[in-house]
Amino acid sequence: MKVLVDMNLSPSWVSALEAHGFPSKHWSSVGDGRASDAVVLRWAHENKYVLFTNDLDFGAILAISRAAAPSVIQVRAQDLAPMRLKDLVVQALRQYEAILQQGALITIEEARLRARILPLNP
Repeated sequence: MKVLVDMNLSPSWVSALEAHGFPSKHWSSVGDGRASDAVVLRWAHENKYVLFTNDLDFGAILAISRAAAPSVIQVRAQDLAPMRLKDLVVQALRQYEAILQQGALITIEEARLRARILPLNP
């Protein structure tokens, strides 16, 4: 499973995820940092990447569009550093691998994980 790290997360997430076997790219290495959310989502979908973000707008876009892909993992925390959240993110990637391959929205909070299958009901 390949992971696209959104602009709002540090590029250091790429090496943190790759160290656990998840091929990853930071959006800044493949697209314009000022690109719209729709462009990022389209790229992730076309290139078969799971989008990893801190931007809650992606969940809203998936709900409004009723899109079945790409999968999105959104993290909600104050400290977004890989050193702080890496284990939780890797756990979510492994635990939800099957549904992420089908299409899902995963929300990671420090106290819990939530998964919803795509398409979402608005």
